[in-house]
Amino acid sequence: MSISKKEAREHILNEQHSNGGSLLRQVILGGQDGLVNVLGIVLGLAVGTGDRGIVILGGLAATFAESVSMAAVAYTSGKAQRDYYYKELEREKFEVKHYPEVEREEIRLIYLKKGFRGKELKKIVDKICSNEKRWLDTMMTEELHLSESKDINPLSEGAVVGISAFVGSLIPMIPFFLFAVPSQAMLPAIIISVICLFAAGAYKGKTTLGTWWKTGLEMAAIGIAAALIGYVVGAIVGKPV
Repeated sequence: MSISKKEAREHILNEQHSNGGSLLRQVILGGQDGLVNVLGIVLGLAVGTGDRGIVILGGLAATFAESVSMAAVAYTSGKAQRDYYYKELEREKFEVKHYPEVEREEIRLIYLKKGFRGKELKKIVDKICSNEKRWLDTMMTEELHLSESKDINPLSEGAVVGISAFVGSLIPMIPFFLFAVPSQAMLPAIIISVICLFAAGAYKGKTTLGTWWKTGLEMAAIGIAAALIGYVVGAIVGKPV
């Protein structure tokens, strides 16, 4: 099926400017981590103490600590990745300036491996090396594979991951605010957490590569595992409810 030039341009622009995949990764990273960790904690406290106040206090403490920790990790890792990109860019600038023939040969070898030969290869190399910015961009993307790192915003990533972790952490706590007896809130906490994890995994599967129900079940299984671990630890270490 053929498409018009206008439709082709719109498709290219949508692909170039879409950061949905990165945002989805950040939301799932924070939300899943917060939900799973707090689910295990509140279940362990519930079965181990039977005290609603302790469960809520422990859950809230874990929520805030988890959110700040995840935000800090996302910020520092994003900053490190972006800084590494610019460090490598400066190194490439130095090499292009002081060892142009070596860098030119690297460009030639890159496109030689892609199957270009003879005059066509020489034309490509000449075109790339005639512009320093194009030359550097090619070295960063084709040789070092670091093209996306320059677009990282550490503050934005930290905020998205931190907020997602906060929201995710609150999900398994909802039943403990609604039920006076912690033992009555445990099963609803597991159910609501597993549903949310399955939904997040299914959405991830639909928007990325993978089967939606498989990714949904995978994330749900992680939540169940956390619930079981938290329950077992609380039952062994704590007092019977």
